[in-house]
Amino acid sequence: MDIKHIHEIDKATRQGHAELLRLGMTMLFVVGVMLYAAAKSGPDGGVLLVIAAVLGSYMAMNIGANDVANNVGPAVGARALTLVGALGLAVVFEAAGALIAGGDVIVTIRSGIINPARIGDGETMVWVMMAALLAGGLWINVATAFGMPVSTTHSIVGAVLGSGVAAVGTDIVNWPVVGTIVASWVVSPLLAGAFAALFLYLIKRRITYQADMVAAARRTLPGLVAFMAWSFWTFLLMKGFGSAWAADFPLAAGSGVLAAGPVFVLVQRALSRPAYIIANTKSGVNRLFNLPLSFAAALLCFAHGSNDVANAVGPLASIIDSLARGDGAVSPMTPIPFWALTTGALGLCVGLALFGPRVIRTLGEEITELDQMRAFSVALSAAVTVITASVLGLPVSSTHIAVGGVIGVGFLREYLKGHHERMLVYMKAQHPEGDQAAIDDFLRRFERAGVPEKKAMLADLKARSKQKTDPANFSKRERRELREVYRKELVTRKQLMRIAVAWLLTVPLSALFSAAFFVMMRRVAL
Repeated sequence: MDIKHIHEIDKATRQGHAELLRLGMTMLFVVGVMLYAAAKSGPDGGVLLVIAAVLGSYMAMNIGANDVANNVGPAVGARALTLVGALGLAVVFEAAGALIAGGDVIVTIRSGIINPARIGDGETMVWVMMAALLAGGLWINVATAFGMPVSTTHSIVGAVLGSGVAAVGTDIVNWPVVGTIVASWVVSPLLAGAFAALFLYLIKRRITYQADMVAAARRTLPGLVAFMAWSFWTFLLMKGFGSAWAADFPLAAGSGVLAAGPVFVLVQRALSRPAYIIANTKSGVNRLFNLPLSFAAALLCFAHGSNDVANAVGPLASIIDSLARGDGAVSPMTPIPFWALTTGALGLCVGLALFGPRVIRTLGEEITELDQMRAFSVALSAAVTVITASVLGLPVSSTHIAVGGVIGVGFLREYLKGHHERMLVYMKAQHPEGDQAAIDDFLRRFERAGVPEKKAMLADLKARSKQKTDPANFSKRERRELREVYRKELVTRKQLMRIAVAWLLTVPLSALFSAAFFVMMRRVAL
């Protein structure tokens, strides 16, 4: 056995140790939840409460492992945050959002997907919610193992739908709500992708396409960051405090100006200091977006923790309420005990810290290449998309928004790159072989020029091509083939197909798993 084989065995052993450590930490958290739930339970329903708490913690861990990547993945992919730094930031702000703004009361049947009055008795409600927690958590677990970002809200909605139908029948389903959820599969990514592409194109036109990028950045960045402050202020007031409190759009947007004004002044003053030296390169300007991008990731995590912790503790709260009542009644509005909310918050953090990096890499690196400007556009589009959808009354998914934003900037890059290079290749093909060195020199100067200079240079080049001085002998077919060679695929189609399939399967598979688990649980109980 040579040194190479020994090294490979040692590497595999270290990976196995890491997996065992993650498994051990997971078991430690679950056992802690079991012991605490057992201490909180009374003589009646103690076992069921412990099982429900374990299932709720399992769901919360899977939400943390998968969903939180939406908020920090772009920042990690852009190298604005290290993976460890992003995990630490997300843990703090996810927990803060869940504990501070998680809300006191939640609709136990998420999004009104089923009518709880048709369930009839509290015991059936307990089994419906247990099956939903197990099925939703299992599907998210599978998706996370393959690095696929899926909607955890859609997972629990599908699971509640499946177990509810298995318990009562299709009459329990609120079909208009199901229709809006299906529509959100299309609405969320399209809105986010359009906004992200628009913001990135604005940044390119106003900053990176200018000859003096430093001066352009000093003029443009204060307005961009101020708009980010306004959008996130509005976003947090409308959606960031979960069910505890929410403002309408006019109040949130109007008060957002109070945040945007001081931010504009502070950024403008900071960039105008003579000592603030920026390299006149794209990478130099990119570094200006690091701090705003970090703030955006933190605020997105806070809002996510305050809202999506309900996907785990909502069903758990319903089970706790049904067991505590003991009168067979079913309540559509359920108070959340603080210990259940804490379980959900800790579960988000544990799942993110132990298993989050897989989905973070998918979102930040494997769909398209991100830098700070692109990641900033994705983060800003998330807030603006939620605001727009809320005003229009459209349901949206945070996962679909994040992925749609990443895809949007990727396709914009692909379009601009392909259009730009096809144009240059076509022009180059009009000139004789002897002119190729001069054309290469022109292209090098063209890449460094600003937008007005590019326009003038292209006009001059077009005029030269019309002189017909021994043009290159390329046929139409050869030019078309050459264009395809130069077109770069900047969005990974294979990854997009995997994610799209996962999205389409989320609700139906969660529903099927949940229905099967409900039937098995009821048979065991009876």
